[in-house]
Amino acid sequence: MREDKPARGRRGGGGGGERNLFAGLGQLVAHHPWRVIAVWVIAAIAVIGLAPHLSSTTDEASFLPSHYESIQAQNLQQSAFPQAAAPAAVIVLERADGSALTAADSAAVQDLATKLRQAQIADVTALQVGQPSPNRLIQTIGVQMPTENDPQQKAQTDAVKALRTQLQSDLSGTDLKGGITGTAAQNLDSQSSGNKADAIIGIATVGLILVLLLIIFRSPIIALLPIITIGLVSQVADGLIAWASNAFNLKTDSSVTSLLIVVLFGVGTDYILFFLFRYRERLRAGDVPRDAVAVAVTRAGEAIASAAGAVIVAFMALTLSTLGLFRSLGPSLAIAVAVTLLAGLTLIPAIVALLGTRVFWPSKAWRTEPRGARFAAIGQAMGRRPARFAAVSGLVMAALAIAAFSFRPTFDLTSGSTNSTAESTVWQNQLLRGEPAGATTPTQVYLKATDGAKLSASELNAYRSDLAGVSGVGTVSAPLPNATDTVAVYEVALSHDPASDAAMNTLKGPLRTTAHQDAPPGTTALVGGITAIYVDIQSAVDHDYALVFPVAAVIIMLILALVLRSLVAPLYLMASVGLGFGATLGATVLLFQNSGSNNGLIFMLPVIMYMFVVALGTDYNILMITRLREEAREGRSPREAAAEAVRHAGPTVGAAGLILAGSFASLMLAGQSTLTQMGFAISVGIAISAFVMAMFFTPALTALIGHAAWWPGHADAKHAPSQQQEALPGAEEETAPAGRLR
Repeated sequence: MREDKPARGRRGGGGGGERNLFAGLGQLVAHHPWRVIAVWVIAAIAVIGLAPHLSSTTDEASFLPSHYESIQAQNLQQSAFPQAAAPAAVIVLERADGSALTAADSAAVQDLATKLRQAQIADVTALQVGQPSPNRLIQTIGVQMPTENDPQQKAQTDAVKALRTQLQSDLSGTDLKGGITGTAAQNLDSQSSGNKADAIIGIATVGLILVLLLIIFRSPIIALLPIITIGLVSQVADGLIAWASNAFNLKTDSSVTSLLIVVLFGVGTDYILFFLFRYRERLRAGDVPRDAVAVAVTRAGEAIASAAGAVIVAFMALTLSTLGLFRSLGPSLAIAVAVTLLAGLTLIPAIVALLGTRVFWPSKAWRTEPRGARFAAIGQAMGRRPARFAAVSGLVMAALAIAAFSFRPTFDLTSGSTNSTAESTVWQNQLLRGEPAGATTPTQVYLKATDGAKLSASELNAYRSDLAGVSGVGTVSAPLPNATDTVAVYEVALSHDPASDAAMNTLKGPLRTTAHQDAPPGTTALVGGITAIYVDIQSAVDHDYALVFPVAAVIIMLILALVLRSLVAPLYLMASVGLGFGATLGATVLLFQNSGSNNGLIFMLPVIMYMFVVALGTDYNILMITRLREEAREGRSPREAAAEAVRHAGPTVGAAGLILAGSFASLMLAGQSTLTQMGFAISVGIAISAFVMAMFFTPALTALIGHAAWWPGHADAKHAPSQQQEALPGAEEETAPAGRLR
């Protein structure tokens, strides 16, 4: 089968303003490519040279606003007990043979602490030896360091590096072995793991794009084009994001940099493919290269800009989040997509305009359309039986979506950002051998006098007894008053792991209730600590589900309504995207949630999935449905239009979906549970969006609904070309009678 005119006239009616805009842009980049490239080079040099460094944090507390109780407790601790901060790092020691510590071993621990003090390691302000654990398997040394408020500071992590080296040297020749865990050590390992992850993800993403583009276009120039250009664009995006983060005090999670790599290369390559497929189509129609560039930007520009707009809006909806993590993630990714969009409509076409047909070298396949096109056969089958295609694809997504209802979140970002072999992770687990689960990171209950009077010993002891009687509480320490006796703190060891559902239920239920209700007259109580932070994050995420999801959905529907000039199509398109989201979450739950030691999925996964799957799924829907509309404007019936849309847009959607899904799948190579879950979920979601939803479900539904899908704008109606369209290069060919399959 062959098409006489691959790019046909579906150009009439509606959208004249947008078409004029993209026509003007197409003429600019096609006929003044050196100017466009020069502007990009100058802008890149300025941004890269002047922008600050993009930093990240793994401190969950930094993501919460100040009105949450856990943050109020943290602030009270800093003001009432400025010298009683938890150790920045913990040295965990045990016998090399795993047996119980002897008196001589405990004396050796004291000697070890003395040697470490004498080493005078920079920024190690104090070393405090703890008592052996009740079973005498573990003994610890708490390490105090200056507090860091700026994530770019490296004093603590540098101190941990030096301390680890000195520790192993001093342990040599003894019966002890040990390692360092705690917040500072976890931050160091997270940074190291993140740097390795970024390198692995970058190499895997670039390698995948090179291989797939070589297979699709058989040209090393096209394969290298996105790698080189997006490499430049990524530096510009990083600089703009760093400026935005500093200007608005955004807190960036350590996984954001890995996501940025994939978003820039994956989404950027998608937009390049959208343009290149149209460019190749125009060359096959007989246009000279620069005219083909102009027409490709004109024709593909609206779809690319609309798709990117949906993604940007979805990401910016995260600014409504309560969590600083999401408020920073949204603008960061939105900036990345916006810069990529600008490059896809200007820089890439300008380079292609300079190269002409040499961009396809050495292949000659661009000259003719393949005769045995699989997508033509798929399209024809769908055109004949749209109900069957819609039912099968819909049932597949619905079946997977059922499992999404059993989703269970986990809130420990720190352990998820390091791999299982990191020293802080290994020795955190070893610490559990000697202490009850909650003793490693106890909960703090602060009792504060509100009338200025001193707290009495009798009421402090009575309050301790009330806390100790709470179900799920293991032990409660003696109260520690501050210097003025107006604030006292209790260390509460919960009976369960601080990140477990049981511990969180204890804290947000009976512990906080007892702490508040049983506080003596004239006092107030605050419950803090890492479990309290997890509970408050859960509350914030629940708020975000109820706000961010609907807002993003409504705005994307408005974009679809404007692009398609229809009120009906956006409804079933968003319903299909929602079904795809449910299928993605269900598949992730089935694979990860109860496998091995994985008791849940990272709490931010549904929000990130929603943004990517909904936004990028809308990308592919827009590409397919706009092509279907173009075919309908040729006078084809709804079923014929759906068949032709799959024939022509199917290869683009398939190639783009394969590259983007593969790019996100590279996150699974990072060796971190957080990125592994994200990589699987987003890649599966994109695959479902491209190969199930956009390829089959959406065009099949549109074929079944027919002309009513375009109500009230009737954007599928056939129109005569406007004067502006007749002036475009290639307009004569595009308004000729539609090429038929034969």
